[in-house]
Amino acid sequence: MDQSVENKKYAPIGVFDSGVGGLTVAREIMRQLPQERIIYFGDTARVPYGSKSKETIIRYSRQIIHFLESKGVKAIVVACNTASAFALEEIRPEMKMPIIGVVKPGARVAAQITKNGRIGVIGTEGTVGSRIYTEMIHRHNPEAVVEGKACPLFVPLVEEGWLKDPVTIEVAKRYLSSFQESDIDTLILGCTHYPLLRSMIHEIMGEQVNLVNPAYETAQGLKRLLEQRQLVNDGRETGRPMYQFYVSDAAEKFKNFANSILPCEIEKARLIHIEE
Repeated sequence: MDQSVENKKYAPIGVFDSGVGGLTVAREIMRQLPQERIIYFGDTARVPYGSKSKETIIRYSRQIIHFLESKGVKAIVVACNTASAFALEEIRPEMKMPIIGVVKPGARVAAQITKNGRIGVIGTEGTVGSRIYTEMIHRHNPEAVVEGKACPLFVPLVEEGWLKDPVTIEVAKRYLSSFQESDIDTLILGCTHYPLLRSMIHEIMGEQVNLVNPAYETAQGLKRLLEQRQLVNDGRETGRPMYQFYVSDAAEKFKNFANSILPCEIEKARLIHIEE
């Protein structure tokens, strides 16, 4: 193996999201690839992305990718469904390093596991409106019937920490009622906040509906990608920080939320002005 690849192995993975939702992806990477270092950026000043235009999301994503590149990452995970939907294909040709999003892995698994070919997708207005999941599912299963539902209230409820609150349960029942009538057997949690509501959604939808968590599938996809590129960190190099967190606003609030869901304690999130 040449020296540059050998050195790159020990470089961190860059992970970014519009805010805290992508921490569910970071959490899966920590669990499945415990040797890998991570630099996470949450764009907390400009959240949510789900209601913004494609042009704006592409501009934000470019700024964040440049920041992560400046930190010497070896691969980038777009841990945001909206940015994966609107920016990834646009930006990929400009990239020298591997970059993956959260949409493709989730769509591929949903297309494979559905028995009756009826798949539901929940996500932000941007993700559902882009029909990106439908497009990706049809690449694997052209006959599949895909039904999307925007669930914009889920994000603020998760960020408020109301994961099992009666208000959240009531909202979820109203959002999910249309799926209960349409006979889906597979439901994609198409926003990175939603895995935190997984048990509640499972209870509402019942045993007959498989829930697909793109965060889990993305970590699996990242693992395969690193193996193909011979970039897997073997854990032999130590002494550098494992996990670093950066945000564009509200660092303390981000840190508290991160510590409520991550398997490790984070001491601080650094504030940076991403537009400078």
